[in-house]
Amino acid sequence: MLHLAGQDSAALAAAAGIPLADARRILGAVVGRQRPLRDARNVRREVLDRVEALSSRAELREVEKVDAADGFRRYLFELPDGQRIESVRIPLFDTHHSVCLSSQVGCALGCVFCATGRMGLARNLESWEMVAQLLHVRRDSARPITGAVFMGQGEPFHNYDAVIAAAYALCDPAGARVDGRRISISTAGVIPAIRRFTAEGHKFRLAVSLNAATPEKRAALMPLERGQPLDELVDALHEHSAKRGRVNLAYVMISGFNVGAEDAAALGRLLRGLPIRLNPIYVNDATGRFVPPGEEEWKAFRDALGRELPGQPIVRRYSGGADILGACGMLASTSRVGPGA
Repeated sequence: MLHLAGQDSAALAAAAGIPLADARRILGAVVGRQRPLRDARNVRREVLDRVEALSSRAELREVEKVDAADGFRRYLFELPDGQRIESVRIPLFDTHHSVCLSSQVGCALGCVFCATGRMGLARNLESWEMVAQLLHVRRDSARPITGAVFMGQGEPFHNYDAVIAAAYALCDPAGARVDGRRISISTAGVIPAIRRFTAEGHKFRLAVSLNAATPEKRAALMPLERGQPLDELVDALHEHSAKRGRVNLAYVMISGFNVGAEDAAALGRLLRGLPIRLNPIYVNDATGRFVPPGEEEWKAFRDALGRELPGQPIVRRYSGGADILGACGMLASTSRVGPGA
């Protein structure tokens, strides 16, 4: 019955034509307590029969899980159709976890530094397949799961409706009970979807991968730039900031390419007047083609950013799990056990 997890209470009530209170009780059983549908309390049999008739017994199968030296854990899942995806459990402060969720099998964007982008796109995930990732990780964890980030395989805004549905299912107090303010949706910069997300007023955090401050450099890394130009992206971010405040920007650092003083200056010009939180992150590339900056190169870039973006928070984001191919940009449905696992 895991596919019920892909709906929040209101959506389930509407889809099944049942009272909202019954939908909440059903999700409380199936998602909140992860019990069989028939364990829902104080719900009439005819209501349970109706929901069961609309339900599927499809589920995710754990192929393997691998632990990194830094405490991250990568899960490889097989979907009902045999496709494979990954999720990553992220340790936070030795007390709780967040989960990095996939939203597609592979990705169509083709960012040159990203292993997922080199896979190509197989299909979108359904909302229940996203929520089920977190529920599986929760069952496997002694610490509470207090956050979720749609930053795994795929471009979430190319699967917009299902991702938004999954995010609401995750934060439903009758279901997974993750605080909506601790749910982040990351995009490489799909401008129409950013504008739609802003207009619809969702409570989830938006994170945007910038990675370069000029169209030429960004296009060299991210083919998306050719159809979703940088100046229009920044305009959309100004719209978002006007409604939601500071914008979270990720910046993948590649030695000798986008971490020079001229790159910092270009960022200062590009982002002038936009309240941001900039998260530089070391590139992760198992092929060795792209390498992160060394310590001195990073420090020089950090200092230049401080001069060019005065007063703006600049916080280097740690991307863990590289030794198990679980870090940002490394997810490619790779198994340590092999395809017959």
